[in-house]
Amino acid sequence: MRRFVVGAAIPEGVLARVLQAAHAAPSVGLMQPWRFIRITDAALRARVHALVDEERELTAAALGPRAEEFLQLKVEGILECAELLVVALGGNRDVHIFGRRTLPQMDLASVSCAIQNLWLAARSEGLGMGWVSLFDPQRLAALLEMPTDAEPVAILCLGPVPEFPDRPALELDDWAFARPLDEFVCENRWNQPPGEPGPGQPAPAAGAGTASTVPSQSV
Repeated sequence: MRRFVVGAAIPEGVLARVLQAAHAAPSVGLMQPWRFIRITDAALRARVHALVDEERELTAAALGPRAEEFLQLKVEGILECAELLVVALGGNRDVHIFGRRTLPQMDLASVSCAIQNLWLAARSEGLGMGWVSLFDPQRLAALLEMPTDAEPVAILCLGPVPEFPDRPALELDDWAFARPLDEFVCENRWNQPPGEPGPGQPAPAAGAGTASTVPSQSV
């Protein structure tokens, strides 16, 4: 969500519920690596927006022939949303070994679970949420005075919205289009479609069913 009802507010009890939902997310080794910074200072919100707007211009330049098209998109609602949150990976994460010895990025995966929980809880409360990733992590960390081993992951715009579109905003803007589930599921080997025999496996008998076939995506 990138369009919000300007001037709207979120009751403190509702905000507490969505944050508690985020905090209830599963985390690898129960490390709970998430940190939530609520931006309530208007001047600080404006500085966060300036960082994002600068990165928007740099992203456009990196897109080459699609630069102007990108600049026409509304990519965030930082100045309009009722609440602005920055979600970060907490410091001192290296002490958590359980589940991270070979996959250290599982702290980021855990934070993503918390963000997803917050997103779903917000929707159940009738609120929209937008995840903004257009920022320089080091500059945002410095702006919010984070410790050197902490890392910002997301800027979340949260609040009442004019409407909930039936399709992603980037589809409505003809920027990108979602693909069906069938393209993302394989069986036993990379890119082997469900129900097809792998190397050295016999082909299914004529008329045999393919119970593992993935159903078509529904909306």
